[in-house]
Amino acid sequence: MNLSSVEPWIILSFCSVIFFIGLFGVMIRRNILIILMSIELMLNAVNLTFVTYSKQLAHLGGQMSVFFIITVAAAESAVGLGLVIAMFRTLKTVDTDQIQMLRE
Repeated sequence: MNLSSVEPWIILSFCSVIFFIGLFGVMIRRNILIILMSIELMLNAVNLTFVTYSKQLAHLGGQMSVFFIITVAAAESAVGLGLVIAMFRTLKTVDTDQIQMLRE
């Protein structure tokens, strides 16, 4: 099956489901690694939405935005994972309820 034959509303509804799964993961989960993965899931849903609209409108602006979003997501993953490793080394946990450093 070719993706160009699929109706755009099907792809956009799939993107909204993926986005809300990621949003649910950010809001409910307490593990920092799961929260980072949920943010990545939300960014991928936005990327797929940009590509869908870019294809529908025959404009490359959406696809160019995807490259910038992927770059920012890679940087966010690297910095976030570095912070998580540093916190785990000092606090011995990645649970957001157990981290008291940022509350004071």
